[in-house]
Amino acid sequence: MNDVASSLGANDLEALWKPFTANKQFKSQPRLYVAAKDMHYTTNDGRKVLDGTAGLWCVNAGHCRDPIVKAVREQAARMDYSTAFQMGHPGEFEVASKLALLAPGELDHVLFANSGSEAVDTALKVAIAYHRLKGEGTRTRLIGRERGYHGVGFGGISVGGMVMNRKFYGSLLGGVDHLPHTHSLEHNAFSRGQPEWGGHLADALEGIVALHDASSIAAVIVEPMSGSAGVLVPPMGYLERLREICTKHGILLIFDEVITGFGRLGASFAAERFGVVPDMITLAKGITNAAVPMSAVLLMGEIHRTFLDAAAENAIDLFHGYTYSGHPLACAAANATLDLYRDEGLFERAAELEPYWEEAVHSLDDGRHVIDVRNIGLVGAVELEPVPGKRTKRAFETFLGCFEKGVAVRASADIIALSPPLIVERAQIDEIVDTLREVLKTID
Repeated sequence: MNDVASSLGANDLEALWKPFTANKQFKSQPRLYVAAKDMHYTTNDGRKVLDGTAGLWCVNAGHCRDPIVKAVREQAARMDYSTAFQMGHPGEFEVASKLALLAPGELDHVLFANSGSEAVDTALKVAIAYHRLKGEGTRTRLIGRERGYHGVGFGGISVGGMVMNRKFYGSLLGGVDHLPHTHSLEHNAFSRGQPEWGGHLADALEGIVALHDASSIAAVIVEPMSGSAGVLVPPMGYLERLREICTKHGILLIFDEVITGFGRLGASFAAERFGVVPDMITLAKGITNAAVPMSAVLLMGEIHRTFLDAAAENAIDLFHGYTYSGHPLACAAANATLDLYRDEGLFERAAELEPYWEEAVHSLDDGRHVIDVRNIGLVGAVELEPVPGKRTKRAFETFLGCFEKGVAVRASADIIALSPPLIVERAQIDEIVDTLREVLKTID
């Protein structure tokens, strides 16, 4: 047991079962952060670690920003909680209005939840209920995509397509089908931005419609850019074609922008960057800069009106919600975060940095074990040749090596994912990439 474990005590380590973690390995050599500010974490032994992943794709404005801290502190002292059921508070309306103004098209209504997983389940439920209210109650089927990640609720796992997230949990939801994923090393390795090959894969949706009939399908949900699966960038024309097919068959299109929202791709939302407006967008992570858990669903006004028109004057129109929907502290954090994004021009800053970022990450094209590098916005991925019979080994060892050298990266299968806060400086981009290059030289 190392010094960290000794100082905590064996019982302190044993009580916690950490999520998405190799717990045996972690508890033999725990990695603990005790503070954070701007671009850096501080470890329990006093080392500074440059955050190359914005926490978990979520700290877009950097850590412990003063306006957000101040807003949360003041709200906690003023009012800690207010129920969202039949009551309200000013903060939730303010956040909703700001989100509606940021959103493209007619995505002008907002439902709040607390995590990306809850946002996804909310959107899926709304899609099914919407069709029922429109007199199309047979539309209950949901279409996801292979290698998609939509959180860990039963709805999100069901439409998701990451094998290890599904295999242990039985049958999940019925009536779900999946589009093929778009990642192809053969055709798209070392692409810069959107790959040219793969737009035709959207046509698989026509095959699914032919198989099940459009009258059975409620919604298609995809990440515009798949993050957790290892940064899978949409091919040119792919999202546009999905929109076209969904519109043709009366199917709702949902974009899961839990990762891509709030400047990650150099725009408010990926929908804005790609010029494709879905019927709903799920949001989380960057909405509060991760200071307080919060998520949201942006939805078309026509969907909202359908629910209200179907309800009597004093009747509940949506039988869904959470105890902490629109929590006052979360709203305080979100309001301050959205103002900070605007005041510092962080979305525009991400767009301006993208060319420099692209050159930096693609300087790893000839790195040891590297079989692909891809990028879009302030996101990058370095895919490594797997060790035969030991999948994930190289990426995990690279993650550990970078941490020891003072840079946080993320390992996903055999892929190293990079997504720094939008306040990153060019010298810090160089530090992230140079550290990764040096660590790769040491990995067998």
